[in-house]
Amino acid sequence: MLPVFGYVAAIFIGLSLGLLGGGGSILTVPVLVYLMGVSPVLSTAYSLFVVGTTSVVGASRYFRKGLVSMKTAIVFLLPSVAAVFVVRKLLMPVIPLELFTVGGVLFTKDLLVLVAFAVLMVAAATSMIRSPQPLEGLCGDATPAPTFSYPLILGIGLGVGLLTGFVGAGGGFLIIPALVLGARLPMKLAVGTSLAIIALNSLIGFGGDLSAGTLIDWSFLLGFLVFALAGIVLGTYLARFVPGAKLKPAFGWFTLAMGSFILLRELVFTH
Repeated sequence: MLPVFGYVAAIFIGLSLGLLGGGGSILTVPVLVYLMGVSPVLSTAYSLFVVGTTSVVGASRYFRKGLVSMKTAIVFLLPSVAAVFVVRKLLMPVIPLELFTVGGVLFTKDLLVLVAFAVLMVAAATSMIRSPQPLEGLCGDATPAPTFSYPLILGIGLGVGLLTGFVGAGGGFLIIPALVLGARLPMKLAVGTSLAIIALNSLIGFGGDLSAGTLIDWSFLLGFLVFALAGIVLGTYLARFVPGAKLKPAFGWFTLAMGSFILLRELVFTH
């Protein structure tokens, strides 16, 4: 039964990406690990492929509507792409399988990835639950000329690249505020631009895995992808009728519960 729930969750991942421009990728690794039985490190590679390919579909739909700021995406991607490729190609393959012991808990490479991912989930949940008011003031459909804060966009681009490379998440919960507050993009334009950034970041990171010799079960991965693609097609359609800002707090509480569950399960209940 667990794989069935995993495929249903894949639809939900795509749905949230289409509606919110991010957030769904934060669930991909837990779904692959706990519902589909994939190892944590391999799950980060699978997540990059699923999130990247799904985001390509979502971004293309926004692009046709003129809701992708290419200039902003390029500035953001310059440091981000370099960081994610270096992490996947050079750093991940050389991390030892067993690292250190804290409080009687042996931190393996897999456990480190899961704990880092859970901490990221809690941070993402906090961001979604406590959505700052300045974002709401820029949610209109108008598309004013962006006013760039280059240090902010470049800095967050580097940070998102490092996170994407290590845990396999797209980082949309960081990208959206950076685009809205740093580039002054309206929310819908920020969502489309975020999807374009997530797509390139994730697929380039997956390319780093392939070049590092990671073995991929393509039949499983493509099957999982089909359900995620169905979700993002539905999500981008529903985005015309459902304001993403209203969904973020509920999704944030769900993400917080998931992150807390992973931390308790891996650090408390299994040791």
